[in-house]
Amino acid sequence: MINGIQQVGVGTTNVHDSWKWYRQNFGFDTPVFNEAAEAPLMIQYTGGEVHARHAILAMNLNGGGGMEIWQFTSRRSADQHAFSLLQNGLLVTSIKCRDSKLGLESVNGNSVGGIELNPIGKKSFSVIDPFGNPFIASESDNWYQKKHSIFGGIEGIIIGVSDMEKAITFYKNVLEIDQVVYDKTQVFDDLKAFAGGLETFRRVRLTPSNRNTGAFSEVFGNFFIELLQPTSTDSISHNLKDRYWGDQGFIHLCFDVNGMDAIKSRAEAMNSPFTVDSGETFSMGEAAGRFAYLEDPDGTLIELVETDKITVSKKLNWFLTLSKKRKKKPLPRWLFSVMALNRVKD
Repeated sequence: MINGIQQVGVGTTNVHDSWKWYRQNFGFDTPVFNEAAEAPLMIQYTGGEVHARHAILAMNLNGGGGMEIWQFTSRRSADQHAFSLLQNGLLVTSIKCRDSKLGLESVNGNSVGGIELNPIGKKSFSVIDPFGNPFIASESDNWYQKKHSIFGGIEGIIIGVSDMEKAITFYKNVLEIDQVVYDKTQVFDDLKAFAGGLETFRRVRLTPSNRNTGAFSEVFGNFFIELLQPTSTDSISHNLKDRYWGDQGFIHLCFDVNGMDAIKSRAEAMNSPFTVDSGETFSMGEAAGRFAYLEDPDGTLIELVETDKITVSKKLNWFLTLSKKRKKKPLPRWLFSVMALNRVKD
């Protein structure tokens, strides 16, 4: 039922400064929505109070998931936690890069370490953005197009877990991300530049054996998740501990889905019920759909979005409503060419 990674949410203290950095450096330059609103359905993750926020969902149309850049406007975001690979939760976001040497040179001021091979033999390098968020940029064979930026969108994410078998069961049985690409235990060269990276980890990459071919499946492309558990020492607290959803750092991993009710039934059967469900539809101003949240066994927030409406061109007042039939097959490429006219060029 999953079409791909729609986005990774990242909290910041200045949504506009953060987006400027991500579009200038990683090519996330096409807005899907850019709006201010309250988040009443998320109060269990925001201290029991309704808080206001400004959010921008931006895509890199070279293919891959987008970034939802998120700023509280009703309170000051808590400070970013000191990062460590020994934490549980959303740890490192993986983005696509066409050429690791050129990519490393382009973000030289924010790179850490040099070019290394990841476990599938692809050249990769590590980046910590100016706001303290860690990324791995890896060469990829999976592209929607190759324009404007040497980078693509989000291809995967590393998730820290405290019990590998429980985590694998959740992601396989609830979300049907069920194919093991590798399961290795060692010190990993491509993680050494990060805090905690010299420890030994069990690292399991999962991808769906039967990814759904819905409306946005081609532009999101193939995806993976990597579950990471330290074996040479104990894992430490979850990186959402003492943080609200929306505070600085990665806040959720969002999948674009079809068949939300079927996923809900699987989640309930696995004792991992939805903790938030917007119901039939929810407006984001320039987009609309149904969204839900659930937690993995460590409490990491997973968002699911079934999209009903997107903005093709705000200038032309062109919105596309997705019928059940339209949701089942990839949207035509020309449509994303029109959306590319919304690119913000610095």
